[in-house]
Amino acid sequence: MSAATAAVETTPAKKIGYPPARLAGRRVLEGIITLFALSLLVFLATAVLPGDAASSMLGKQATGPALKTMRHAMGSDQPLISQYGHWLSGLLHGDLGNTAAGYAAGGQVSVWSQISGKLSHSLIIAGMAFVPIVVLSVLVGVYTALKAGRWQDQLLTTVTLVPAALPEFVLGTVLLAVLFTWLDFLPPVSFVVPGTSPLSNPATLVLPILTLVGVTVGPAARMIRAGMLEALEADTVTVARLNGLREDRVVRRYALRNALAPSIQVFALIAQYLIGGLLIVENLFGYPGIGKELVDAVTIHDNLEVQSVTMLLAAFYVAVTIVADLLVMIVVPKLRTGASR
Repeated sequence: MSAATAAVETTPAKKIGYPPARLAGRRVLEGIITLFALSLLVFLATAVLPGDAASSMLGKQATGPALKTMRHAMGSDQPLISQYGHWLSGLLHGDLGNTAAGYAAGGQVSVWSQISGKLSHSLIIAGMAFVPIVVLSVLVGVYTALKAGRWQDQLLTTVTLVPAALPEFVLGTVLLAVLFTWLDFLPPVSFVVPGTSPLSNPATLVLPILTLVGVTVGPAARMIRAGMLEALEADTVTVARLNGLREDRVVRRYALRNALAPSIQVFALIAQYLIGGLLIVENLFGYPGIGKELVDAVTIHDNLEVQSVTMLLAAFYVAVTIVADLLVMIVVPKLRTGASR
């Protein structure tokens, strides 16, 4: 072996850094491709469902000409490829289309005007649930990691995982029975007066929020606990302890910092879970949010509204994933580099 060859083989791998802007652009491009694929799947899934909006809205007594007129106005009598192209073009231009109810009434009501208020209602309840979920998950996860194997760990793990083992509608029903039927403490229905904010009557939000918190804190705390346990075993923590630093300082300065990256992914999962959780909780408590609106649209076969709302939720899901990935790369710089010779 020549000296030159040996020198090359013993030279450490060079680290090539990727600019954050390039990483962000790559993640955004992947998100766009994902949303395009989802748009096709969502459109085809709704297109093959039996029934149509014209029949549902006009009723069984509707005449053939009336059905034909409404289907033509909605564009549902066009070939599927034309319907998909028109819908996708509208999405790209910010136009979600019009609702079936508007066409049935002889006019046009945009999907956005129909769902914008419901969307704001869902954002309020999701935001109010997200904060306690994150706080409780971090507190329980970190504390149980520090008390791993002790009675405090076992007790808190059991207390948080029991409600999480129940489906949302079961836990919500139990809370409804206890806090309304037995104690008469909270209203059973999350009614919101049209034109007002849900915050004007916060008592109606308690049961939905408690349900979302109950089914989420346990699994989230377990994931944070696992990340914290791994962080406590890191070399930096071991060295800090050997240097005589106090345990509370070791935990705050080194362990929590090492556990930050996996915690970001946990917070992203919590936000994404709330999308699906709202669909169940809003319908269980009659809360006028985007989840209940989506179920109502499915019931009357308003495919255009179903497609548009589903894509909005999917876009939020993808956006949360992208933001979480970028934040992790910022927190852990070595993820922005790759080895090459």
